[in-house]
Amino acid sequence: MIIRIMLGTTELLLLGGLALLIFGGKKVPEMMRGLGQGVKEFKKGMKDDEDIPSTDNEVKPTNEENVNNTSLDENENPNNAK
Repeated sequence: MIIRIMLGTTELLLLGGLALLIFGGKKVPEMMRGLGQGVKEFKKGMKDDEDIPSTDNEVKPTNEENVNNTSLDENENPNNAK
């Protein structure tokens, strides 16, 4: 179940006033500055991630000897015990 919360001007003012009462006048600007820097770093990281080309789609060559040696011959089959 998804709940969408729409905050209006009144709700935002009440939350701001509550934060001011709880944390004090000096701590709120520091918290907002830290939040802004965190958002800035996150956006920068997302932009840098888009600039780096993906190498996941490269096909790596297989060693044909290993592929051919994995199949069992009739003489090597463990079910044919004599």
